[in-house]
Amino acid sequence: MELKWLLYVTLLALGTLAVQAHDMDDDNDGDDVVDIEDDLDDGIEEAEESKPEMSTPPPTPKVTYRPPVPTGEVYFAESFDKGTLDGWILSRAKKDDTDDEIAKYDGKWEVQDMKDTKLPGDKGLVLVTRAKHHAISSKLAKPFVFDTRPLIIQYEVNFQNGIECGGAYVKLLSKTPELNLDQFHDKTPYTIMFGPDKCGEDYKLHFIFRHKNPKTGRYEEKHAKRPDADLKTYFTDKKTHLYTLVLNPDNSFEILVDQTVVNSGNLLNDMSPPVNPPREIEDPNDQKPEDWDERPKIPDPDAVKPDDWDEDAPAKIADENAVKPEGWLDDEPEYVADPDAEKPEDWDEDMDGEWEAPQIANPKCEAAPGCGTWQRPMIDNPNYKGKWKPPMIDNVNYQGIWKPRKIPNPDFFEDLEPFKMTPFSAVGLELWSMTSDIFFDNFIICTERAVADDWASDGWGLKKAADGAAEPGVVGQMMAAAEERPWLWVVYILTVALPVFLVVLFCCSGKKQPSAAEYKKTDAPQPDVMDEEKEEEKDKGDKEEEEEEEANEEKLGR
Repeated sequence: MELKWLLYVTLLALGTLAVQAHDMDDDNDGDDVVDIEDDLDDGIEEAEESKPEMSTPPPTPKVTYRPPVPTGEVYFAESFDKGTLDGWILSRAKKDDTDDEIAKYDGKWEVQDMKDTKLPGDKGLVLVTRAKHHAISSKLAKPFVFDTRPLIIQYEVNFQNGIECGGAYVKLLSKTPELNLDQFHDKTPYTIMFGPDKCGEDYKLHFIFRHKNPKTGRYEEKHAKRPDADLKTYFTDKKTHLYTLVLNPDNSFEILVDQTVVNSGNLLNDMSPPVNPPREIEDPNDQKPEDWDERPKIPDPDAVKPDDWDEDAPAKIADENAVKPEGWLDDEPEYVADPDAEKPEDWDEDMDGEWEAPQIANPKCEAAPGCGTWQRPMIDNPNYKGKWKPPMIDNVNYQGIWKPRKIPNPDFFEDLEPFKMTPFSAVGLELWSMTSDIFFDNFIICTERAVADDWASDGWGLKKAADGAAEPGVVGQMMAAAEERPWLWVVYILTVALPVFLVVLFCCSGKKQPSAAEYKKTDAPQPDVMDEEKEEEKDKGDKEEEEEEEANEEKLGR
């Protein structure tokens, strides 16, 4: 048993030595560094002997980039892998009601590789400049008409520098005779606006559509409810994220980030303001009657103030039982002039008045319970009742809270198919950002979920796979660290060997019962030894009786 504990203490000491060597390596540098290899020669030699033959991590699997290709009908698909802005039109418009210095859409766009890309050849559209207005757009292969098929819009965004304040949303520009992409600006009519937006600590994922009032012909923006999911990570982790909007003919919608639903609902029930106005509204001409009583409780008119109710009694009175503490310095003020203070040399009494030394706490009061005129402390007045008020009783004339009567809404309409929105013929990015290098990639507009999923797998999925392959696993990180600090092999071995040793020590080794020979020789019989002796004496007695009986039988036989 002593040997086992000795082994345990030895292993623990080795582990402590390894940790101390680690601390010394971090705290010392230059000529002052302690030579850990000299301190742990034996341990490191054993560790190196136990190292696997391949000490370096296995090579990272290579992910080869191939431009995604649509697997079905699409209205728009753009991967930017040609390296040009062919098919895209830069806006030359100016914003209205804005200073000329910042009114122009002169923000710069370029097709570039993503920073720190793991997929050479994978290019995207980059918003290059900051603090400028940017606008760029492209025509669809054919206008999208909302009929019996869903609408799916999907694209990728990477905030390579994080995001301070700005958006990365897209606009689906309405098909109108006036649409001129060369003059695309903030007031260009759109059908849907979708995508991330952030300013301050407000992280948004917009889904807005413009609904046409069938009675007036005017358009009104309808905003989807805010998602319950926490969106902050998508703006701050500097990774590429996939944004998807699925809009179905039954008016249902889904918003996905990285193929996970973060918001869903129905165009009829989950938009603000609602698509359809109420059937009835309050009559704006209705007025509350002058005698309408909205008071549920009123003062009791029959109540009378009690004769002993003293309204003039103060809330606080002096404590007559209080006694001035012994040692109180009545003649000493709490504050005195600072004796060490000196009048500044530039003090002008004509301008600044007579100089007075600043006041400081009286040092004589520090050891005393108090200074100055002693006054009794104030306590609550037990006779205080305050101003008398009659008790409240139920109002027998209570009529409830008055509301105007309801009348039919003259502007009421009912659109049960808000999915059938205005057709759109172009996709555009019209953005202001205080952060540069926002990366966009792999836009697709289609009607089949499978086509969008295949496109995502060949684009965003490939980026995700490449990022995952480039990140070393836990074992690889440990081996790389051990290559830089060989003494870590000792720590690794101890980390594995020590728990195994303890398991074997405390779980696998059973406690042996001591033999009778190990008992200390005393006059008192031991329990097990005494039982054995009794059994032996009994067996011996039985054997002697049998021998006597056999002898007697032989005598009788003779």
